[in-house]
Amino acid sequence: MTVPAATERDALSLLSAQAVRSRAKQMLEVGLRDGLAHFRLDLDRMDGVAEAVVATIEKNYPSLNIPFHARWRHFVVDGEDRWARMAGRLNWSDRASRARAEFDLAIVSVLLDAGAGAAWRYRDDATGKAIGRSEGLALASLDMFASGAFSSNPRDPCRVDADKLSELTATALEQGFQASGRNPLVGLEGRADLLRRLGRLVSARPEIFGRADAPRPGGLFDHLIARAKGNAIAAPAILHEVLVHLGPIWPSRLTLAGVPLGDCWKHPAVSTGDATDGLVPLHKLSQWLTYSLIEPLQRAGIKVTDIDGLTGLAEYRNGGLFVDLGVLVLRDAADASRSHEVDSALVVEWRALTVALLDHLADKVRARLNRDAESLPLASLLEGGSWAAGRAAAFERRADGSPPIKVISDGTVF
Repeated sequence: MTVPAATERDALSLLSAQAVRSRAKQMLEVGLRDGLAHFRLDLDRMDGVAEAVVATIEKNYPSLNIPFHARWRHFVVDGEDRWARMAGRLNWSDRASRARAEFDLAIVSVLLDAGAGAAWRYRDDATGKAIGRSEGLALASLDMFASGAFSSNPRDPCRVDADKLSELTATALEQGFQASGRNPLVGLEGRADLLRRLGRLVSARPEIFGRADAPRPGGLFDHLIARAKGNAIAAPAILHEVLVHLGPIWPSRLTLAGVPLGDCWKHPAVSTGDATDGLVPLHKLSQWLTYSLIEPLQRAGIKVTDIDGLTGLAEYRNGGLFVDLGVLVLRDAADASRSHEVDSALVVEWRALTVALLDHLADKVRARLNRDAESLPLASLLEGGSWAAGRAAAFERRADGSPPIKVISDGTVF
Protein backbone atom coordinates (compact mmCIF):
# COMPACT_ATOMS: atom_id res chain seq x y z
CA MET A 1 0.00 0.00 0.00
CA THR A 2 1.34 3.41 -0.97
CA VAL A 3 1.13 5.96 1.83
CA PRO A 4 0.36 9.50 0.57
CA ALA A 5 2.89 12.23 1.25
CA ALA A 6 2.50 13.95 4.60
CA THR A 7 0.56 17.18 4.68
CA GLU A 8 0.42 19.98 7.21
CA ARG A 9 -2.99 18.65 8.21
CA ASP A 10 -1.41 15.29 9.07
CA ALA A 11 1.15 17.01 11.25
CA LEU A 12 -1.38 19.22 13.02
CA SER A 13 -3.49 16.16 13.82
CA LEU A 14 -0.66 15.01 16.09
CA LEU A 15 -0.64 18.31 17.98
CA SER A 16 -3.64 17.41 20.10
CA ALA A 17 -4.65 15.70 23.30
CA GLN A 18 -6.93 13.43 21.27
CA ALA A 19 -3.93 12.09 19.33
CA VAL A 20 -2.02 11.49 22.57
CA ARG A 21 -4.93 9.56 24.07
CA SER A 22 -5.83 7.51 20.99
CA ARG A 23 -2.28 6.38 20.27
CA ALA A 24 -1.57 5.62 23.91
CA LYS A 25 -4.71 3.48 23.89
CA GLN A 26 -3.44 1.66 20.81
CA MET A 27 -0.13 0.98 22.57
CA LEU A 28 -2.04 -0.42 25.54
CA GLU A 29 -4.13 -2.65 23.29
CA VAL A 30 -0.97 -4.09 21.74
CA GLY A 31 0.42 -4.62 25.22
CA LEU A 32 -2.71 -6.42 26.37
CA ARG A 33 -2.18 -8.81 23.46
CA ASP A 34 1.35 -9.34 24.79
CA GLY A 35 2.75 -7.78 21.64
CA LEU A 36 5.20 -5.22 23.04
CA ALA A 37 8.95 -5.78 22.95
CA HIS A 38 9.87 -4.32 26.32
CA PHE A 39 6.91 -4.53 28.71
CA ARG A 40 4.25 -6.98 29.63
CA LEU A 41 1.17 -5.93 31.58
CA ASP A 42 -0.42 -7.33 34.72
CA LEU A 43 -3.75 -5.52 35.03
CA ASP A 44 -4.60 -7.57 38.11
CA ARG A 45 -2.23 -5.21 39.92
CA MET A 46 -4.31 -2.15 39.00
CA ASP A 47 -6.52 -2.55 42.07
CA GLY A 48 -3.43 -2.21 44.24
CA VAL A 49 -2.42 0.96 42.40
CA ALA A 50 -5.91 2.38 42.86
CA GLU A 51 -5.81 1.61 46.57
CA ALA A 52 -2.44 3.34 46.92
CA VAL A 53 -3.71 6.42 45.12
CA VAL A 54 -6.93 6.55 47.16
CA ALA A 55 -4.91 6.30 50.38
CA THR A 56 -2.68 9.15 49.18
CA ILE A 57 -5.68 11.31 48.30
CA GLU A 58 -7.41 10.66 51.62
CA LYS A 59 -4.23 11.54 53.49
CA ASN A 60 -3.39 14.71 51.59
CA TYR A 61 -6.90 15.92 50.67
CA PRO A 62 -9.39 14.35 53.12
CA SER A 63 -12.11 16.78 51.98
CA LEU A 64 -11.56 15.57 48.38
CA ASN A 65 -11.30 19.23 47.39
CA ILE A 66 -8.25 18.72 45.20
CA PRO A 67 -6.69 21.47 43.07
CA PHE A 68 -5.37 20.87 39.58
CA HIS A 69 -1.96 19.36 38.95
CA ALA A 70 -0.28 22.62 37.97
CA ARG A 71 2.94 24.51 38.52
CA TRP A 72 1.22 26.73 41.07
CA ARG A 73 1.21 23.90 43.63
CA HIS A 74 5.02 23.95 43.71
CA PHE A 75 5.08 27.59 44.75
CA VAL A 76 3.51 26.62 48.08
CA VAL A 77 6.08 26.02 50.84
CA ASP A 78 5.07 24.97 54.35
CA GLY A 79 1.50 26.00 53.60
CA GLU A 80 2.45 29.46 52.31
CA ASP A 81 1.61 30.28 48.70
CA ARG A 82 4.63 32.32 47.67
CA TRP A 83 3.20 33.50 44.36
CA ALA A 84 -0.20 34.44 45.82
CA ARG A 85 1.52 36.49 48.51
CA MET A 86 3.75 38.21 45.96
CA ALA A 87 0.92 38.84 43.50
CA GLY A 88 -1.24 40.29 46.28
CA ARG A 89 1.37 42.97 46.95
CA LEU A 90 1.71 44.08 43.33
CA ASN A 91 -0.35 46.82 41.78
CA TRP A 92 -2.01 45.27 38.74
CA SER A 93 -3.67 47.66 36.29
CA ASP A 94 -6.32 45.04 35.49
CA ARG A 95 -6.91 41.30 35.54
CA ALA A 96 -5.27 40.89 32.15
CA SER A 97 -1.97 42.38 33.37
CA ARG A 98 -1.82 39.84 36.17
CA ALA A 99 -2.73 37.03 33.79
CA ARG A 100 0.10 37.99 31.41
CA ALA A 101 2.58 37.92 34.29
CA GLU A 102 1.22 34.55 35.42
CA PHE A 103 1.53 33.20 31.88
CA ASP A 104 5.10 34.52 31.79
CA LEU A 105 5.94 32.79 35.06
CA ALA A 106 4.15 29.53 34.25
CA ILE A 107 5.70 29.17 30.79
CA VAL A 108 9.27 29.80 31.93
CA SER A 109 8.92 27.77 35.13
CA VAL A 110 7.39 24.77 33.35
CA LEU A 111 10.07 24.82 30.65
CA LEU A 112 12.65 24.74 33.44
CA ASP A 113 10.86 21.86 35.17
CA ALA A 114 12.56 18.92 33.45
CA GLY A 115 14.13 16.45 35.88
CA ALA A 116 16.82 17.98 38.07
CA GLY A 117 18.59 14.75 38.98
CA ALA A 118 18.75 13.19 42.41
CA ALA A 119 21.69 15.25 43.74
CA TRP A 120 20.63 18.85 43.07
CA ARG A 121 19.13 21.04 45.82
CA TYR A 122 17.99 24.66 46.03
CA ARG A 123 18.51 26.40 49.36
CA ASP A 124 15.44 28.49 50.15
CA ASP A 125 16.41 31.72 51.93
CA ALA A 126 13.03 32.04 53.66
CA THR A 127 13.11 28.67 55.39
CA GLY A 128 16.73 27.60 55.12
CA LYS A 129 15.57 24.30 53.63
CA ALA A 130 17.44 22.54 50.82
CA ILE A 131 14.72 21.57 48.36
CA GLY A 132 15.20 19.29 45.37
CA ARG A 133 13.38 18.11 42.26
CA SER A 134 10.29 19.92 40.95
CA GLU A 135 9.66 21.92 44.10
CA GLY A 136 13.22 23.21 44.17
CA LEU A 137 13.13 24.05 40.46
CA ALA A 138 9.87 25.92 41.00
CA LEU A 139 11.24 28.05 43.83
CA ALA A 140 14.42 28.81 41.92
CA SER A 141 12.44 29.94 38.88
CA LEU A 142 10.06 31.98 41.03
CA ASP A 143 12.94 33.73 42.79
CA MET A 144 14.61 34.50 39.45
CA PHE A 145 11.31 35.83 38.12
CA ALA A 146 10.74 38.02 41.20
CA SER A 147 14.27 39.41 41.01
CA GLY A 148 13.75 40.59 37.44
CA ALA A 149 16.12 38.06 35.91
CA PHE A 150 13.86 37.67 32.86
CA SER A 151 12.67 41.31 32.59
CA SER A 152 14.04 44.09 30.40
CA ASN A 153 12.36 46.73 32.56
CA PRO A 154 13.96 47.37 35.99
CA ARG A 155 10.74 49.06 37.13
CA ASP A 156 8.68 45.98 36.27
CA PRO A 157 10.63 42.91 37.40
CA CYS A 158 7.74 40.42 37.39
CA ARG A 159 7.62 39.88 33.68
CA VAL A 160 9.45 37.92 31.00
CA ASP A 161 10.67 39.78 27.93
CA ALA A 162 11.58 38.05 24.71
CA ASP A 163 14.77 40.06 24.17
CA LYS A 164 16.05 39.24 27.65
CA LEU A 165 15.33 35.52 27.19
CA SER A 166 17.13 35.51 23.85
CA GLU A 167 20.36 36.43 25.62
CA LEU A 168 20.01 34.12 28.63
CA THR A 169 23.19 32.22 29.43
CA ALA A 170 23.73 28.90 31.14
CA THR A 171 25.85 30.82 33.65
CA ALA A 172 22.85 32.96 34.61
CA LEU A 173 20.78 29.83 35.18
CA GLU A 174 23.63 28.20 37.05
CA GLN A 175 23.73 31.14 39.44
CA GLY A 176 19.96 31.41 39.77
CA PHE A 177 19.61 27.70 40.45
CA GLN A 178 22.65 27.54 42.76
CA ALA A 179 24.12 24.83 40.55
CA SER A 180 27.77 23.87 40.77
CA GLY A 181 30.10 20.92 40.58
CA ARG A 182 29.09 20.07 44.13
CA ASN A 183 25.41 20.72 43.41
CA PRO A 184 24.95 19.43 39.84
CA LEU A 185 21.80 20.20 37.89
CA VAL A 186 21.02 17.87 35.00
CA GLY A 187 20.56 19.49 31.57
CA LEU A 188 21.59 23.02 32.52
CA GLU A 189 22.72 24.05 29.03
CA GLY A 190 19.64 22.37 27.52
CA ARG A 191 17.38 24.48 29.73
CA ALA A 192 19.19 27.71 28.85
CA ASP A 193 19.05 26.88 25.15
CA LEU A 194 15.33 26.15 25.39
CA LEU A 195 14.65 29.56 26.95
CA ARG A 196 16.80 31.30 24.34
CA ARG A 197 14.80 29.53 21.65
CA LEU A 198 11.62 30.69 23.35
CA GLY A 199 12.88 34.27 23.38
CA ARG A 200 13.74 34.22 19.69
CA LEU A 201 10.41 32.65 18.77
CA VAL A 202 8.37 35.14 20.79
CA SER A 203 10.32 38.05 19.27
CA ALA A 204 9.59 36.76 15.77
CA ARG A 205 5.83 36.34 16.36
CA PRO A 206 4.51 39.69 17.67
CA GLU A 207 1.10 38.94 16.13
CA ILE A 208 0.78 36.11 18.68
CA PHE A 209 2.88 37.27 21.63
CA GLY A 210 2.79 41.06 21.31
CA ARG A 211 -0.87 41.95 20.89
CA ALA A 212 -1.06 44.15 24.01
CA ASP A 213 2.57 44.61 25.09
CA ALA A 214 6.15 44.12 23.99
CA PRO A 215 6.65 40.52 22.86
CA ARG A 216 6.57 38.25 25.89
CA PRO A 217 5.50 34.66 26.50
CA GLY A 218 2.58 36.03 28.53
CA GLY A 219 1.25 37.56 25.32
CA LEU A 220 -0.18 34.12 24.64
CA PHE A 221 -2.93 35.10 27.09
CA ASP A 222 -4.19 37.79 24.70
CA HIS A 223 -4.04 35.35 21.78
CA LEU A 224 -6.15 32.81 23.68
CA ILE A 225 -8.66 35.47 24.72
CA ALA A 226 -9.06 36.41 21.06
CA ARG A 227 -9.89 32.77 20.29
CA ALA A 228 -12.33 32.31 23.19
CA LYS A 229 -16.00 32.01 22.32
CA GLY A 230 -18.60 33.37 24.69
CA ASN A 231 -15.86 34.05 27.25
CA ALA A 232 -14.96 30.34 27.29
CA ILE A 233 -12.24 28.18 25.81
CA ALA A 234 -11.72 24.41 25.90
CA ALA A 235 -8.59 23.01 27.52
CA PRO A 236 -7.67 20.90 24.43
CA ALA A 237 -7.87 24.09 22.35
CA ILE A 238 -5.40 25.75 24.73
CA LEU A 239 -3.06 22.79 24.33
CA HIS A 240 -3.30 22.98 20.55
CA GLU A 241 -2.33 26.67 20.59
CA VAL A 242 0.55 25.92 22.96
CA LEU A 243 1.78 23.14 20.68
CA VAL A 244 1.43 25.14 17.46
CA HIS A 245 2.95 28.38 18.73
CA LEU A 246 5.60 27.07 21.13
CA GLY A 247 6.43 23.83 19.29
CA PRO A 248 9.35 25.26 17.26
CA ILE A 249 11.41 25.83 20.42
CA TRP A 250 12.03 22.11 20.98
CA PRO A 251 15.47 21.05 19.75
CA SER A 252 16.35 18.00 17.64
CA ARG A 253 12.83 16.65 17.34
CA LEU A 254 10.79 15.09 14.57
CA THR A 255 9.04 17.19 11.95
CA LEU A 256 6.30 16.26 9.50
CA ALA A 257 5.54 18.35 6.42
CA GLY A 258 7.82 20.97 7.94
CA VAL A 259 5.83 21.13 11.20
CA PRO A 260 7.76 20.48 14.45
CA LEU A 261 6.05 17.66 16.36
CA GLY A 262 7.49 18.41 19.80
CA ASP A 263 7.31 15.55 22.31
CA CYS A 264 6.49 12.95 19.65
CA TRP A 265 8.44 9.79 18.95
CA LYS A 266 8.53 6.71 16.75
CA HIS A 267 7.37 3.25 17.77
CA PRO A 268 6.54 0.33 15.47
CA ALA A 269 3.57 -0.87 17.56
CA VAL A 270 1.45 2.14 16.62
CA SER A 271 0.07 1.64 13.13
CA THR A 272 -2.25 4.04 11.34
CA GLY A 273 -1.66 3.29 7.68
CA ASP A 274 -1.18 6.93 6.79
CA ALA A 275 1.58 9.53 6.83
CA THR A 276 1.56 9.56 10.63
CA ASP A 277 2.23 5.83 10.90
CA GLY A 278 4.42 4.86 13.83
CA LEU A 279 4.32 8.30 15.45
CA VAL A 280 3.46 8.56 19.15
CA PRO A 281 2.74 12.06 20.47
CA LEU A 282 2.99 12.52 24.25
CA HIS A 283 3.38 16.29 24.80
CA LYS A 284 4.17 15.96 28.50
CA LEU A 285 5.59 19.42 29.23
CA SER A 286 3.06 21.12 26.93
CA GLN A 287 0.14 19.46 28.73
CA TRP A 288 1.72 20.25 32.11
CA LEU A 289 1.93 23.86 30.91
CA THR A 290 -1.67 23.82 29.71
CA TYR A 291 -2.85 22.57 33.10
CA SER A 292 -0.85 25.46 34.59
CA LEU A 293 -2.48 28.09 32.35
CA ILE A 294 -6.01 27.18 33.37
CA GLU A 295 -6.01 28.98 36.72
CA PRO A 296 -4.68 32.33 35.38
CA LEU A 297 -7.41 32.23 32.74
CA GLN A 298 -10.03 31.47 35.37
CA ARG A 299 -8.78 34.32 37.58
CA ALA A 300 -9.10 36.61 34.57
CA GLY A 301 -12.76 35.63 34.21
CA ILE A 302 -12.44 33.11 31.40
CA LYS A 303 -14.26 29.80 31.67
CA VAL A 304 -12.11 26.79 30.75
CA THR A 305 -14.14 23.79 29.59
CA ASP A 306 -13.41 20.12 28.80
CA ILE A 307 -10.47 19.93 31.19
CA ASP A 308 -10.68 16.13 31.08
CA GLY A 309 -10.06 16.38 27.35
CA LEU A 310 -6.39 16.63 28.29
CA THR A 311 -4.56 13.43 29.22
CA GLY A 312 -2.44 12.18 32.05
CA LEU A 313 1.21 13.11 31.93
CA ALA A 314 3.79 10.74 30.46
CA GLU A 315 6.45 11.36 33.07
CA TYR A 316 8.47 9.29 35.48
CA ARG A 317 6.38 9.66 38.65
CA ASN A 318 3.16 8.45 37.07
CA GLY A 319 5.03 5.93 34.95
CA GLY A 320 7.14 4.82 37.87
CA LEU A 321 4.01 4.12 39.90
CA PHE A 322 2.89 1.48 37.40
CA VAL A 323 6.33 -0.12 37.25
CA ASP A 324 6.97 -0.09 41.00
CA LEU A 325 3.54 -1.54 41.80
CA GLY A 326 3.84 -4.28 39.20
CA VAL A 327 1.36 -3.29 36.48
CA LEU A 328 4.19 -2.78 34.00
CA VAL A 329 6.88 -5.46 34.05
CA LEU A 330 10.12 -5.25 32.10
CA ARG A 331 10.64 -8.31 29.92
CA ASP A 332 14.38 -7.98 30.48
CA ALA A 333 14.95 -7.23 34.16
CA ALA A 334 18.45 -5.98 33.34
CA ASP A 335 16.85 -2.97 31.60
CA ALA A 336 16.19 -1.53 35.06
CA SER A 337 19.92 -1.06 35.58
CA ARG A 338 20.61 0.37 32.12
CA SER A 339 20.18 3.98 30.98
CA HIS A 340 17.86 4.55 28.03
CA GLU A 341 17.61 7.35 25.48
CA VAL A 342 14.33 9.24 25.54
CA ASP A 343 13.58 8.21 21.95
CA SER A 344 14.21 4.51 22.60
CA ALA A 345 11.34 2.10 21.98
CA LEU A 346 11.44 1.10 25.64
CA VAL A 347 10.91 4.66 26.90
CA VAL A 348 8.25 5.45 24.28
CA GLU A 349 6.39 2.27 25.28
CA TRP A 350 6.62 3.16 28.96
CA ARG A 351 5.39 6.70 28.50
CA ALA A 352 2.49 5.82 26.18
CA LEU A 353 1.35 2.99 28.44
CA THR A 354 1.44 5.43 31.36
CA VAL A 355 -1.00 7.78 29.61
CA ALA A 356 -3.44 4.98 28.79
CA LEU A 357 -3.23 3.40 32.25
CA LEU A 358 -3.93 6.74 33.94
CA ASP A 359 -7.36 6.78 32.26
CA HIS A 360 -8.07 3.30 33.64
CA LEU A 361 -6.77 4.34 37.05
CA ALA A 362 -9.05 7.38 37.07
CA ASP A 363 -12.11 5.16 36.59
CA LYS A 364 -11.09 2.89 39.47
CA VAL A 365 -10.28 5.75 41.85
CA ARG A 366 -13.51 7.59 41.07
CA ALA A 367 -15.52 4.44 41.75
CA ARG A 368 -13.84 4.01 45.14
CA LEU A 369 -14.39 7.65 46.11
CA ASN A 370 -17.91 7.87 44.66
CA ARG A 371 -16.90 10.68 42.32
CA ASP A 372 -17.38 11.30 38.61
CA ALA A 373 -15.17 12.98 36.04
CA GLU A 374 -16.65 16.38 36.80
CA SER A 375 -16.08 16.22 40.56
CA LEU A 376 -12.71 14.45 40.25
CA PRO A 377 -11.17 15.48 36.92
CA LEU A 378 -7.97 13.87 35.76
CA ALA A 379 -6.07 17.07 36.59
CA SER A 380 -7.04 16.63 40.25
CA LEU A 381 -6.37 12.90 40.25
CA LEU A 382 -2.82 13.61 39.08
CA GLU A 383 -2.30 16.18 41.82
CA GLY A 384 -4.06 14.37 44.62
CA GLY A 385 -2.84 10.89 44.06
CA SER A 386 -0.93 9.39 41.17
CA TRP A 387 2.06 11.74 41.10
CA ALA A 388 2.50 11.73 44.89
CA ALA A 389 1.91 7.98 45.11
CA GLY A 390 4.52 7.45 42.39
CA ARG A 391 7.04 9.48 44.32
CA ALA A 392 6.26 7.64 47.56
CA ALA A 393 6.62 4.26 45.83
CA ALA A 394 10.00 5.33 44.44
CA PHE A 395 11.35 6.37 47.85
CA GLU A 396 10.09 3.15 49.41
CA ARG A 397 12.15 1.15 46.93
CA ARG A 398 15.19 3.38 46.27
CA ALA A 399 16.86 5.61 48.83
CA ASP A 400 17.27 8.52 46.43
CA GLY A 401 13.70 8.30 45.12
CA SER A 402 14.91 7.84 41.56
CA PRO A 403 12.54 6.36 38.97
CA PRO A 404 12.60 2.61 38.30
CA ILE A 405 13.77 3.23 34.74
CA LYS A 406 16.75 5.46 33.98
CA VAL A 407 16.19 7.91 31.13
CA ILE A 408 18.97 9.94 29.54
CA SER A 409 17.41 13.41 29.46
CA ASP A 410 18.65 16.64 27.89
CA GLY A 411 16.54 18.66 30.33
CA THR A 412 13.65 19.23 27.91
CA VAL A 413 11.43 16.14 28.30
CA PHE A 414 11.21 14.95 31.93
